[in-house]
Amino acid sequence: MTNFVGRMREAIRGDQRVDADALVDRLTAVRRFLDAVDGQVPDAQLVAAHTVVERAGTRLELSREHTVVALAGATGSGKSSLFNALARLDLSPVGVRRPTTGVAHACVWGALDGANRLLDWVGVLPRHRFVRESALDADDETDLHGLVLLDLPDFDSVQRSHRLEVDRLLGLVDLVVWVVDPQKYADRVIHTSYLREFHRHRDVTLVVLNQADRLPPAELPRVLADLRRLLDADGLAGVPLHATVAVDPAGMTALREALERAVAERQAALRRLSGDVDTVVAGLDELVSADAPATGPDEAAGRELTRALAGTAGVPAVADAVRGAYRHRAVGSTGWPLVRAWRKLRPDPLRRLHLPGPAAGADAPQESLVAATSVPDPTVAQRSALGLAIRSVADRSSAGLPAPWPGAVTTAARSRLGDLPDALDRAVANTDLGMDRRPVWWRLVGGLQWLVTLAALAGLLWLAAGYALRALGLPALDYPRVGEVPLPTVLLLGGLLAGLLVAALARPVIGWAAGRARRRAEKRLTAAVATVGEEHVLDPVRAVLARYGRAREALREAARR
Repeated sequence: MTNFVGRMREAIRGDQRVDADALVDRLTAVRRFLDAVDGQVPDAQLVAAHTVVERAGTRLELSREHTVVALAGATGSGKSSLFNALARLDLSPVGVRRPTTGVAHACVWGALDGANRLLDWVGVLPRHRFVRESALDADDETDLHGLVLLDLPDFDSVQRSHRLEVDRLLGLVDLVVWVVDPQKYADRVIHTSYLREFHRHRDVTLVVLNQADRLPPAELPRVLADLRRLLDADGLAGVPLHATVAVDPAGMTALREALERAVAERQAALRRLSGDVDTVVAGLDELVSADAPATGPDEAAGRELTRALAGTAGVPAVADAVRGAYRHRAVGSTGWPLVRAWRKLRPDPLRRLHLPGPAAGADAPQESLVAATSVPDPTVAQRSALGLAIRSVADRSSAGLPAPWPGAVTTAARSRLGDLPDALDRAVANTDLGMDRRPVWWRLVGGLQWLVTLAALAGLLWLAAGYALRALGLPALDYPRVGEVPLPTVLLLGGLLAGLLVAALARPVIGWAAGRARRRAEKRLTAAVATVGEEHVLDPVRAVLARYGRAREALREAARR
């Protein structure tokens, strides 16, 4: 892009009468537009824009000292005679057999060497190039130095190759002189197929009514007025219109002066390119809309997508497993020590899902967690909800955008749909569920349970020792008493009752804490799947909308003159 701009600026720098930078900026804006829509808009709709950008770069790198003027007309209009009359030499064949001109002929005023590269690009064969330079002319032709005059084939030729050649050359020349004759000046073909198509090139268009000598003097003004009316209807109001007579030098004065002015101004090429940009911008305007800015996915669509992704990823099931795991582990840590071993035989809910267990945390190796969880597969309803959410994101994001952008947004929203299952599985597996640490109150309650259990065990052993002594006939132990109850019995029964009471008191606390752990885990999991949604759905959509925004702004700049 930088080299392209630099070459064009260098090519047209120096002529202060032409806003060269503005033209370069417009062409650069068209190129930015093409870069922005690449891959989003069918190539068939961009051919004209690519052609103009490439053609402009080439034309501005070629000779700025020459103005390429084409004489275009229908069979029998006399443009070859006009060509010879301007050159004052018989260069292009003239005859009664039609079509006479089959290939373009060129006449260069001034040195041919400076125009050769330009003629190579235009496509005029070397054997059809002529130099209008003669010592006999003295300074008569000086005012036309720099003119490259082309005599084109007939655009209404019966030979299709001639018509194609005319269309090609009309896209390359700087200025077009349309030659009509009194018999066919109102012909539908020239007006509908050519002149109307040049309405954005009024600054580089001239029309001449050739063979004006065939009209009675009183009829000439009427025919010129009628031709002017037709030109106005074609969108060419203000285009110079001259009457010419190729066989009379006096009848060539107005046209010759118009060509001298065009050559002297050295602006025809820039004006032609400006008209080309106008035409391209008008054709591309339907691809972007000034009334439809790209706003991006709204918050409601994002929330809907996150809910659907959470359902597909099994977030509710994992959150329920977190609550169950919290209960399982809390009861195992705060329950009666004598039955803890029995509880450990029951499976941990998180382990059943292949999610981080009590010993695994945020620092656990994650490489083995790709698609390794056992979260239940999404149901048909959940898959359908996800599809609807993605469609909603695309529809809301592209609302009001002109074709083909809604389709491009929908394609972008679904572009990474195949990667979503693995991405969601990794997101769930890598989320810190907050289950890697044991709360302090678990340790306190667990310690209390061990204390009362030891008290009950001490009471039991104490009572067992007394029973054994009596069984052996030895003197019975004298137990300390708490009131009327022996201390060992108090310890045994008190320890058992205290353990049950502590467990009963801890149970509602465990339930409340398990619910809190579930909500915390669900929030973290939802945030994780929301990140997946951003990366796999919303970011591709935003990328397309950003392209639309750049294209819209670039086309707006290209439209400024």
